[in-house]
Parts: sequence; C-alpha cells; structure tokens
Amino acid sequence: MSTPMIRLGGRALHSGDNDDVEREYDRLRDMARAEAEKRNSCFDRSRNAYKSGDGASAKELSNQGKQHEQRMDDYNRQASEYIFRENNAPGKVDADAIDLHGQFVEEAERILEQRIRADQARGQTHLHAIVGKGNHSTGHVQKIKPKVEELCRELGLKYRTEDNAGRIYINLQGGEPLPPQQNHGGGGGGVGGYPGGQQHGGGGQQQPQHGNQQQDEIAQLVEKVLPRILRKLEKACCVVM
Repeated sequence: MSTPMIRLGGRALHSGDNDDVEREYDRLRDMARAEAEKRNSCFDRSRNAYKSGDGASAKELSNQGKQHEQRMDDYNRQASEYIFRENNAPGKVDADAIDLHGQFVEEAERILEQRIRADQARGQTHLHAIVGKGNHSTGHVQKIKPKVEELCRELGLKYRTEDNAGRIYINLQGGEPLPPQQNHGGGGGGVGGYPGGQQHGGGGQQQPQHGNQQQDEIAQLVEKVLPRILRKLEKACCVVM
C-alpha cells in the first residue's frame, strides 16, 4: 500500500540547521510527489480509455500508473529512512528515545511499532517518542501524536504526554505510565534520568531495590520478635502442664 502524500510542513530535521540535509529530504519527497501526479494521470486516462471501449490502452495506462506508484513509494521510503538516520544519529537522541520528525503519519506508525516490539523483546521498560508539537503543521495541529496514542492503545500500552508536549512517555511493560523513582544517590541514574533504561555501553538494566530492601527488613523483624514469641509459648506450656 502506498504512503498517502501528506505534507506536514516545516523543517524535517529536528535539531540543528543543516540545509544540505533539508534539501536532500525535500528532493526525495518532491520526486515522490511528481511520481504520484504521473500515477494519477495514468489512472485517469486508463479509466477514460476503458469507458470508451479501448481495453488495450486502458490496461497499458494502468500498468504505467502502477510503475509510477512503485517509484513514488521508493522515493518516499528513501526520504523516510534518510531523515530518520539524521534525526536519530548517535548523540542526537538518548538510547531510550526515538525521533519521528519528518515522517508521514503512516511511516511514523510503522517505525514506532517496530521499535516498540524490538525494545520489548530486549526487555526495555519504557520509550520516549518524540512526535513534535505541531508548530509547523497546517493549523498547528499535531498529526503524528494522535496516531502514536492510537497505536499505544491498540498494543495495550499506557502512555502520557511529557512536560514537553512534543514527547510521549510509553510504558513498554503495560503498567501505568509513571517513570521509575529517581535515584538520588548519584552515579548510574539511567538514560535521561530514568533508572532502568538502557545503559550506555552496557545494555543492562538496573533492577528496583525496593523489594529486596523490604524483604531484608521483614527478616530482621522476624529475627528480633520470634525468640520472644517462642519463650512465651514455652512458659504457657509449662503452666498448662
């Protein structure tokens, strides 16, 4: 299925100014739109030829339209992959985030679902989806954000808009979308201040310490109280006997 030609407007590159990147991105999208126009023209002429009884011409024009559609999809795919690499290059986003700037809505949905499933398979706890605030969209309406929220609901994942309205926090484990408690002890707070995220260079995850601490406290309490209870039971037995 071809990607609808929805122009979101504004700059596709999220951080920094790089006119070369923007020009290449726009070139690929423009070529995709040109192929879409040729496709539409072929399909219109094909329908007219069919109505006039020229079945051979109708079939030929339909095949030409399909070829233009394939080239349109190829250019859109190249543009999507190109801007995704630029916006998500190492150092531009944290390891627990994905930047969807410059994507058409359907592209953003597909990319995000792939990332969610891959992160879940690796045991990641959360993901920050950078969707933009819609400042450069027609009518300043966010177009990617509603699709991201819809995808989260379909996958049964809790989510919330962050303080930055252009970011969505997604709990990949299906629980409430609240970030883990901050580690105020310093050293190893996780990516982006969220403990338990993917660690740079390690790939491991910090496990919550609250459960172990609580178990230790219960064990210490039992050690203190149990001898007293046993002594009282012994006295009670002596009295009964």
